[in-house]
Amino acid sequence: MILITGGAGYIGSHCVVEFAKNGLDVVIFDNLSTGHSKIVENIQSKYKNVIFQKGDLKNKSDIDLVFKQYKIDTAIHFAAYSQVAQSVIEPGMYYENNVLGTLNLLNSMVENNVLKIVFSSTAAVYGEPKYTPIDENHPKNPINPYGKTKLMIENIMNDYDKAYNLKSIRLRYFNVIGANYLENIGEWHDVETHLVPNILKSAMKSDLVFKIFGTDYPTSDGTCVRDYVDVEDLARAHKLAFEYLNRENKTNVFNLGTQNGSSVKEIYNKTVEVLGQEIPLEYVEKRQGDPAILLADATKAKTMLNWRIENTLQKSIKNAYEWEKILKNFN
Repeated sequence: MILITGGAGYIGSHCVVEFAKNGLDVVIFDNLSTGHSKIVENIQSKYKNVIFQKGDLKNKSDIDLVFKQYKIDTAIHFAAYSQVAQSVIEPGMYYENNVLGTLNLLNSMVENNVLKIVFSSTAAVYGEPKYTPIDENHPKNPINPYGKTKLMIENIMNDYDKAYNLKSIRLRYFNVIGANYLENIGEWHDVETHLVPNILKSAMKSDLVFKIFGTDYPTSDGTCVRDYVDVEDLARAHKLAFEYLNRENKTNVFNLGTQNGSSVKEIYNKTVEVLGQEIPLEYVEKRQGDPAILLADATKAKTMLNWRIENTLQKSIKNAYEWEKILKNFN
């Protein structure tokens, strides 16, 4: 049985579906602070091998109960706060939730002899890029509390490997887009900060203008370039990481990205093309701390996990749009 913490959230829910549709029994553990019960209901209506347990990793007794109730053999750990700007304003909240919550999970795993975990990390552990594309050996110097919590957790996992033989796979994501609207799951944040959903919301609301921050970056069109990876491709990577961990029983780390950069303006133009309509646009001042270019070198994941990108940028945007139309009826 697989434990998926944060399984009611965006990436976590897609991972639940990936595991469940392949016949694996899943326990979702989520406090629903950023995840949604409606997402869990949608998944459970189709997959009878998915159990939901509400709980908070900050309360160790909550996660202890899960290990006592169910025969867990591997954890997939998504549960975390993940808004960079919020982490700068409220760092204590991020260290308590992300680091303390993970410590409680790891300690409960060790106590119950569950010694395999796939961890949702981030490209934010690298900080300002020294070179691109960024490989796993790039210096790690996170510039915000969110990235610092993830790197701290990776270091803790190194210590738990040495002390308790707890093996971990850390997956460092770049920019995630897309949805699986056929499963009624997708990106759903109370305050949306991600690029594609915000472009789509501007397309669907006549009074909402999409803003591009900065036009003088050293890129082809002056806007930031990022590496956008589809959430379903990401979910498949977690399944492959789980299989690698079962096969090799070794700690390892992998970047997940496409190594194909798209600028903010290119994503905007592609969305206009996919939707076949104009979207209100305004150029505003650049934000502090936005690197010009962030690209992943995912050679290691492709080689060692046999991971492949299957979704095109156009398909990711189209799926996200179909999901936004569904989401309107939820709110």
